[in-house]
Amino acid sequence: MELTRRHLLSALSAAGLLTVLPAWPAAAADRGRLLANTVAVFAGTADSNARPETAAKLAAIEKTARANLAAMDAAGPDELFAGLVLGTSETNLNTAFRRLYEIALATRAPGIPADLYDSTPVQRRVIDGLVWLHERYYGDQSKGYYGNWFHWEIGIPQHISRTLVLLLDRLGEYRPDLVRTYVASMDAYLRNGIDGDVNLDSRFHTGANLADITTNRILQGAVLDDEARIRKALTDQLTVFVTIDPYHLNHQVTDGHYADGSFIQHSSVAYTGSYGKGLLTRVVQTLKILDGSGFAHGDNLVPVVRGWVRDGFAPLIFEGWMMEIVKGRAVSRPETGYTDVAVVVEAVVDLSSLASGADATALKSYVKHIRATSRAALDPTAFVSPVSIVRYTALLADEAIPPADLNPAARSVAFNAMDRAVHRRPGYAFALARSSARISKYEYMLGENLMPWFQGEGAHYLYLAGQDQTQAFGVDYYTTVSPYGLAGVTAPVEQRGTVPELYGKQFYDNPGHPLNFTSSSESQNKYVYFPRGTAEHSGGAVLGAYGVAAMVQSDDVGVRDRALLPDDFVTYRNATATKSWFLFDEEIVVLAAGVGDPAGRAVTTTLDTRIAAPDGELRLVGVRRDGRPWNGPGTAELRSLLMTDSTTKSSVGYLFLDTPPVRVSADRVTRSRRVVRAANPDTAVTRTVFGITVEHSPGAEPARLAYALLPNADESRVRAYAEGPLHVVANSTRRQAVVHTGLGLTAVNTFTPGRHEVAGLRIDGPASVLLRRARHGRVSLAVADPTTGRDTIEVLIRGRRLKQVSADEGVLVRAVPGGTLVEVTTRHAYGRSFTAELRE
Repeated sequence: MELTRRHLLSALSAAGLLTVLPAWPAAAADRGRLLANTVAVFAGTADSNARPETAAKLAAIEKTARANLAAMDAAGPDELFAGLVLGTSETNLNTAFRRLYEIALATRAPGIPADLYDSTPVQRRVIDGLVWLHERYYGDQSKGYYGNWFHWEIGIPQHISRTLVLLLDRLGEYRPDLVRTYVASMDAYLRNGIDGDVNLDSRFHTGANLADITTNRILQGAVLDDEARIRKALTDQLTVFVTIDPYHLNHQVTDGHYADGSFIQHSSVAYTGSYGKGLLTRVVQTLKILDGSGFAHGDNLVPVVRGWVRDGFAPLIFEGWMMEIVKGRAVSRPETGYTDVAVVVEAVVDLSSLASGADATALKSYVKHIRATSRAALDPTAFVSPVSIVRYTALLADEAIPPADLNPAARSVAFNAMDRAVHRRPGYAFALARSSARISKYEYMLGENLMPWFQGEGAHYLYLAGQDQTQAFGVDYYTTVSPYGLAGVTAPVEQRGTVPELYGKQFYDNPGHPLNFTSSSESQNKYVYFPRGTAEHSGGAVLGAYGVAAMVQSDDVGVRDRALLPDDFVTYRNATATKSWFLFDEEIVVLAAGVGDPAGRAVTTTLDTRIAAPDGELRLVGVRRDGRPWNGPGTAELRSLLMTDSTTKSSVGYLFLDTPPVRVSADRVTRSRRVVRAANPDTAVTRTVFGITVEHSPGAEPARLAYALLPNADESRVRAYAEGPLHVVANSTRRQAVVHTGLGLTAVNTFTPGRHEVAGLRIDGPASVLLRRARHGRVSLAVADPTTGRDTIEVLIRGRRLKQVSADEGVLVRAVPGGTLVEVTTRHAYGRSFTAELRE
């Protein structure tokens, strides 16, 4: 244990975070302030709750509490709440504790009617409920901890800890023994910990989960008046603020924020939009709880969290919508991307109150920007805290704060640490999901995201400005679009089974096998819930506002490890493809080579897929390769296509730079939302599904494709590309390259060892390269290692020798026969782009 402690302190010291904790003992520590802050966060204050903007929130709190009390009144002799069966369902037990918390919350929220607010009978009824639950369903450790570990170590303790804080005074006079009884039980249920405390070496105690657990333990320390417990929980929580260094992992933990803005949870899942927002919420709540208490210098942490918002969240939020590429299994839930962003907005509002100067102004301006650009009205009643509602309302009313995005108008972001890319322009945003031996292909769990197989296989999402994104993406996109036909995906033609279809339950159950397949075992994670790919090549480079990305499609680890797995465990081989994406201003160019299947199956590549209203009108107008006009749907050899949706007044153009005949479809599809998530309501959704696909016949030779997406194009703009600036100069499994003459850009991905000669460049081995020639002989260069494993990359720029104007550390420029050699030290850069400015 001491060795782990030294490692922790070393990591915090290296990150400059030890200064957050005052010297021990903390003479200025004020437990009463911490408790009062906690009550204010959840129940509000007399001032906040007297404001008209919090009336709807208070009404919701009251309504929930009264409904819960009515359910208690109607309960049978062996029930706490009518109809809520306890004893075998951890979800129901969690619900019981949540309902008690919701009643307790109403009794501490100023402005709630007097028969609830500060009501001794109601508060004692909650305490009696706690006693009843502990005696029958929680206190006996031998009968607990069934089902999902999360409820026992995080969910249930969260409700209990908050309830103990809210009712601490009443507990002291009515059941003073109950606080210690419950804390002892919560410690005992922390079974992935050590001696009833956090275990930083446990894969369960990381990232957002660790923040939840430690916040619970801070509150538990407060109700026990145990400063040592509070300090230990704070020290543990500080580890989530440390930027992950994949080459020097602390406790072998890969969960958390990375230098490039990526966020990982579950070891290998891109998760900013679900667990990431949960972590953001929890740490900001903790900062509010600690504010002025003397237990920590929280102001030292505010800049770290502000960096998460600017570099990690802002690129992924488009007009108030959280992008699908970072939501894991949550993409199958009916809650929308707008709902996700409302959670982020509350955290940013509160963070701005903790920041100062220009930082505070920038955060407030960003909140206003989200409100101004979102296609859905944000309802602050959904905020956790009434105080946050007041802050949000005041912020919006402050005319001195201008709305301003944290993103530049044009921005390209390579989240290479989580195999994601985002490309933003006025009018659209393009989001790309890849996978590799480092990052999972998808996440399935607990009956959520039942058909996820290709979500990390180069699936893309093109968000158009001014649109209600619930009509284009969200759960209805996954419900109505075939899982084999997601936009950008190359998939074998076959029928796969969901986990419940294959195994009769929500996980593969085989604890007797040497790999020990249980509901939360490492093998379940590795092969069922979120399997990684087997190819190392996935990455890209950014040069200013332009980007390039690359991926080698691969089998997942289950196919690789087939001989190790049980005979009844089902694996699926993937199709093959080597792909590149070139991200310009008005075009996204996609190249694919080696498209096929070694097993001889038919393969389909979906160039794009979009959904539209079933009663809307899609106009599909194209030009054949021989120049004749074409109207869809149908199959044809096309040079270009324009899809116009008259309902949303949106359009996307397509250039078929080098493709076989394409099938253009517009099919009416009706499915239940339950096909993607077992717990979804059985709600039928009907959409028109527009798709462009290329069919590769069984046994065909590997094919290649080159095409471009033109967001918001019209007919004249599409026609103009007949003599346009896009030139595909290489497209093979060895190298892929595009030259954009209008921008002076050359973009290259190389995939194999050895020297690659392409478009006036000689590139050594696998690399992503962007080169731009500007006026007056200026040349800009960006180089990245998409494998994350190379020590150096060399790029020779052929032609007139260039002089260095500036260069990143690790970049060496020198003149050599034939041109200018740029040597880039990429060791331990984890896919980061290195840039140089040169001139003739």
